Amino acid sequence: MRDFAEEHSLLQELSQRVADRPVLVTFNGKSFDWPLLENRFTMTRSIAVPKLSAHLDLLHPARALWKLRLGSVRLVELERHVLDAPRLGWHRENDVSSALIPQFYFDYLRGGPAEPLAGVVRHNQMDLRGLAALFCKMNELLSEVPNAANEIESLDLFGLSRFLQRRGEDDRAHSACAKALAIGLPAEIRPKARRELAMMAKRRGQHADAAAIWLEIAADPHDGVHACEQLAIYYERQARDMVKAVQFAKLAIATLGRRRADSRDPFLTARFARLEHKFLRQLARLEKRTPPSSPERSQRAQAVAAPKATPVLW
Repeated sequence: MRDFAEEHSLLQELSQRVADRPVLVTFNGKSFDWPLLENRFTMTRSIAVPKLSAHLDLLHPARALWKLRLGSVRLVELERHVLDAPRLGWHRENDVSSALIPQFYFDYLRGGPAEPLAGVVRHNQMDLRGLAALFCKMNELLSEVPNAANEIESLDLFGLSRFLQRRGEDDRAHSACAKALAIGLPAEIRPKARRELAMMAKRRGQHADAAAIWLEIAADPHDGVHACEQLAIYYERQARDMVKAVQFAKLAIATLGRRRADSRDPFLTARFARLEHKFLRQLARLEKRTPPSSPERSQRAQAVAAPKATPVLW
């Protein structure tokens, strides 16, 4: 727009173009650009908001797929580290910073020079080029080609697994997560991946496979309590082994007791106490179902039957 008075004409043209091509592909457009345009259409009181057949905002899948590895998922970072811009011969030398674009435009509207806007146009061209390449990259990752994930880094595979879970593709999510663990994940991510893999196996009805993973996690100082809970549930409901279910419930209680004693955070201490109380209720229920001849049942009976020591008063 050369002036604010041209906004109506611009919106009229945009409305026609969207009607001809009613699918948008954007980067953060769902949260910012399109709602802003919807408001501008409404304020004209004469141009209806165009109806979209689909709006693909690539920012959200980009976060799921690459944030773990890159931290920042700005389009320029994705071009450099995901699309391999140097290999493609792409560069953004003398690129205009996004933060300066509004100022360049408002200076132009106030009678300033038009030359800085040429840099803005080049910036937008490079963004569109990157957006198209990013769409193709995502489409390749989400394709059904067998073993297409073999050359993907483990963190990207784990991100892909979580994204596939949200799409409801449980089988492919499970496969991607298992491959990520097999390739090797950083120490701070590996427990989370193992936990998610176990939960996916459980949802798929592979209870024994899930239990095998929980057994690996049971000794973990942070995830061990949750693993013990899942193992107690597995041995009670699936394996029908009440003795082992009791053992894992007791292990969870002991772990929580240690964590509560070591904690200096009153909120964490209270949380540990609530969890401990929950496991004590579970333990009491499990012990009622334990066979009378089991060692756990015998020990409990002996503890109840043992005479209590008489206190000595001095």
